[in-house]
Amino acid sequence: MANTKVQMKTTMGDMIIELDTEAAPVTVKNFLEYVDNGFYAGTVFHRVIPGFMIQGGGMDKDLNPKSNNDPIVNEASNGLKNERGTLAMARTSDPDSATSQFFINHKDNDFLNYSGPSPDKIGYAVFARVTEGMDVVDAIAAVKTTRKGHYDDVPAEPVEIVSVKVL
Repeated sequence: MANTKVQMKTTMGDMIIELDTEAAPVTVKNFLEYVDNGFYAGTVFHRVIPGFMIQGGGMDKDLNPKSNNDPIVNEASNGLKNERGTLAMARTSDPDSATSQFFINHKDNDFLNYSGPSPDKIGYAVFARVTEGMDVVDAIAAVKTTRKGHYDDVPAEPVEIVSVKVL
């Protein structure tokens, strides 16, 4: 079965992202539900750390969290690695707390990979890869960041996700 691809339009350019439906079926289904509902339109990359990752998919430009679906099970043991250009689910310290937020790895982040079943070793579930538009990821990673409210590493000028659609 061919993997689904989506186009993510941002205010800094577009990316094509290939979702790995075989390795991360629960995560991809969850992501596509948000895509199909237009959830990501108007959200921002609210946490940007060059040489690490860019995170988005849960807050509007004023950093108000959007209401999301129930959390999903963590699929970090699927064999996919947190390598440059991959997308993984953001979560709290609870391994099974991912909802809508994701991050794009700006470099290889081996320490985020699954290394065992205990909560401190489960890691972050990779479910997709940027196949076109890494220059956009690099440009977003390079924006000036600041502190806003109790959030660090927030782009000084919002970087908005305009739309995400299945190709």
